[in-house]
Amino acid sequence: MTDADAAPARTAVLALGSNLGDREGTLAAAVRAVAELPGVQLTAISPVYASDAVKPDGVDLTAPGYLNLVVSVLWTGEPHALLDAVNVIENDHGRVREERWGDRTLDIDLICLGDLRIDDDRLTLPHPRAAERDFVLAPWLDIDPDAELPGRGRVRELLAVAARTARAHPVTASTDPAHTEVAHAETLHETPGRPRPGTPDDLTDDLTENEDDRR
Repeated sequence: MTDADAAPARTAVLALGSNLGDREGTLAAAVRAVAELPGVQLTAISPVYASDAVKPDGVDLTAPGYLNLVVSVLWTGEPHALLDAVNVIENDHGRVREERWGDRTLDIDLICLGDLRIDDDRLTLPHPRAAERDFVLAPWLDIDPDAELPGRGRVRELLAVAARTARAHPVTASTDPAHTEVAHAETLHETPGRPRPGTPDDLTDDLTENEDDRR
């Protein structure tokens, strides 16, 4: 393939979540794995949000809670190739697909890829349920206050009417000092009683904070 034949670079939004095992460590490793994919240029990493597990019948408070974050990347390949690549990362972290919306060590959803519209047996773009998920919308808004979900509208407006399951989690999602300024004002942080994640000065590879700072 020549440079002229290469697919154009498009912005992809990926939502990552984990509710089993070392959730913070898994998310940190997954972000690094995404950033290292051939054809990917990482452009932003959101703060981490905690959320209740959502099952086909609704919120399940008996299931382990999730940690969630969103990343944006520039992708120069085909949509299904990106899907295949993130599926490999999920499998590398022990993802088991036995139950619809079941507990998982790692989930990586492709939310949108530019303004592409796809609906086949493997991939639907934009993601069909992203507009309803505050644990996707809130971190996405943090990294792009002008974000729009193709065909559904502005992320800020979608978040305003979405059911609330997510809350700020006191760790940083960033593994790169270039992505420290990711917290914007008008997200779930502004909901009364919900803490702000802030923008940490010191970044760590495993997304953890110093325990003394939490007390």
